[in-house]
Amino acid sequence: MRQHGQSLNKSNNSPSFFPSPVSGSLFVTYKFGCLPSVLLIPKTSLRGMEREMAEISGRNGGVALDVKAADASAKAAMDEQETGACCFVLPTFVQKMIAEVCGTYFLIFAGCGSVVVNRNEKVVTEPGIAITWGLAVLVLVYSVGHISGAHFNPAVTIAFATCKRFPWKHVPAYVAAQMLGSLLASGTLRLLFTGRHDQFAGTLPTGSDMQAFVIEFIITFYLMFVISGVATDNRAIGELAGLAIGATILLNVMFTAPVTGASMNPARSLGPAIVSGNYTGIWIYLPAPTLGAIAGAWVYNSIRLSDKPAREITKSTSFLRNASHNRNGST
Repeated sequence: MRQHGQSLNKSNNSPSFFPSPVSGSLFVTYKFGCLPSVLLIPKTSLRGMEREMAEISGRNGGVALDVKAADASAKAAMDEQETGACCFVLPTFVQKMIAEVCGTYFLIFAGCGSVVVNRNEKVVTEPGIAITWGLAVLVLVYSVGHISGAHFNPAVTIAFATCKRFPWKHVPAYVAAQMLGSLLASGTLRLLFTGRHDQFAGTLPTGSDMQAFVIEFIITFYLMFVISGVATDNRAIGELAGLAIGATILLNVMFTAPVTGASMNPARSLGPAIVSGNYTGIWIYLPAPTLGAIAGAWVYNSIRLSDKPAREITKSTSFLRNASHNRNGST
């Protein structure tokens, strides 16, 4: 450890500071060897870190943090940000749009592709189609969820916006990106399977329109309820979000695809409809998933106990427990 600390000093790998998009915080960049890393540190905790790093420095020859130097560096970085010279760590809006286009493209290409192949070759089977949709969502959530949020669905985007968990000003751009991805994927499938007897991969109701509308509302409600629970609640296990959402998609497709096509996504239905020119029942697949997603998001918000992170809730209960213990001890 001492040799490692000395090597840090020799290579002049001292931490550098710049302001974070999170109010009242700093990004601290540092290097171990040739690998840069980034830490998000609240300003209020810098002094405590200074004491800890000073102790580490005394024992291992490490580099202590200087709060005054950090504040000066942060001020200089803010000036650079105002002049456009500061680099952003968070993804830009353009990067988010590209992620939504690519994610929706791969989702529609895989899911609708399995539908087309099964209709032509009869080898995928209905359970195979459901598994394909579920796995596609699972993989894409983990691939680009940290970039764009992995919506891939106008109904999800609008539902988040109604709950003030997504800015309304970004909704048109997100919906446009999702529609573009769906159109490109549907067009690709049409080109690849031209000449086959049935290359339509859209959604068609097999029963009454009202039956299809209610089913689409319910399964999208279920999907958005799960998304709200695993992706927006601070007490949930966020690492399992992709698994939970993918499993919900798989379950919904498994038992409702024969009746409605299990859309749950206006872009999933509208893209293939535009490319093929078949708009049968399209009016069902635009409002029903959107209304179901909004209802699912709001119902989960109504049962959400708290918006505070779990660690804050734990701290508050620990404080109350200690206060009660002290009061009982004094009596």
